[in-house]
Amino acid sequence: MTDYDQLDAWIAAHFDEETRFLQALVQVPTDTPPGNNAPHAERTAELLAGMGLVAEQHAVPAAEVQACGLQSITNLIVRRRYAESGPTMALNAHGDVVPPGEGWTHGPYSGEIVDGKLYGRASAVSKSDFASFTFALRALESLGVNLRGGIELHFTYDEEFGGELGPGWLLSHGLTKPDLLIAAGFSYQVVTAHNGCLQMEVTLHGLASHAAYPQTGVDALQAATKLLTALYAYNEVLRTRLSQVAGITHPYLNVGRIEGGSNTNVVPGKVVLKLDRRMIPEEDATAVEAEVRALIEAVVADCQGIRLEVRRLLLAQSLQPLPGNAALVAAIQRHGLAVFGEPIPESGTPLYTDVRLYGAHGVPAVIYGAGPRTVLESNAKRADEHLLLSDLQGATRVIARTLLDLLRA
Repeated sequence: MTDYDQLDAWIAAHFDEETRFLQALVQVPTDTPPGNNAPHAERTAELLAGMGLVAEQHAVPAAEVQACGLQSITNLIVRRRYAESGPTMALNAHGDVVPPGEGWTHGPYSGEIVDGKLYGRASAVSKSDFASFTFALRALESLGVNLRGGIELHFTYDEEFGGELGPGWLLSHGLTKPDLLIAAGFSYQVVTAHNGCLQMEVTLHGLASHAAYPQTGVDALQAATKLLTALYAYNEVLRTRLSQVAGITHPYLNVGRIEGGSNTNVVPGKVVLKLDRRMIPEEDATAVEAEVRALIEAVVADCQGIRLEVRRLLLAQSLQPLPGNAALVAAIQRHGLAVFGEPIPESGTPLYTDVRLYGAHGVPAVIYGAGPRTVLESNAKRADEHLLLSDLQGATRVIARTLLDLLRA
């Protein structure tokens, strides 16, 4: 048997254990909001300890967590050092996830397995890669071959709110500085670039008054309709700005939430819009924010009596490929073809991820893990999120083989 065959055999022999590990992770809720995620980290550390893997628990101070509207965050690092020389490979997956919502036919925290699919919130995004990364590491160490460098598992809990208290916190506090990164992803593509994201809260202040005397008020909702028309017209401009990155098309803007008014018989005195502007990798985030602010200010300036407030909620930079990730990409593509029997393309994604935070620290990265071809296929962020167990096993094999290629002494 080749070393690759031995890795595959170990993963197959321990796949029931890997599946139970993922089920246990799904069964501990990590809905964000409210973001009380320290209990999941504690449970994960306990399960890892049972495998002989010691997880450092790095609790983010409560004041920092609460300032971001969350309740608790404890990030985990498992460090395995094989030799002084050689690269440190980090494997990062996030445990926080959006609340389950309605419409489930399988319990969102059940980890139920039906027809080869494991159901539950975060089963695909991205507790699945807690499992794939952990068992790829264990498979590699089972070989007993000489290795160089080391591996770190980073299990973090702030992706849904931007990642600054997850990987961003670990990196900014000097708790890690890996040389290469594989971050949670899907099994049929290796992602090396992604969009950025600007989120803003726009508040229009008018003057509330009785609907019987509308002339005594200033209608903030009427101003909001003018602003909405301008923002959606702006999307026509954005559609002409095409990205050269495969898998990414053009920038776009979405108004995701509107709040305003107090009653049907009251002229609305205040309206709040929350918007999301996706940025392609070719765009400059500072210039994008200035452009959006200028558009909003120009529209509201023509709305007599309206006072404007604009607040940035999030500015997530895009990810661009860094020199040094070529060996990772090549290894994943080579072993992905061998394991899944089809080419694994290199592409970008319109999503934004925590990986940008590693990129900002100069860490060459790829996004690859256990999951289907698209987010929609997994039902991530929708009812009945699920993961094909065959994809979990296949991705674990690909990652273990890739680690062997990069760390073999």
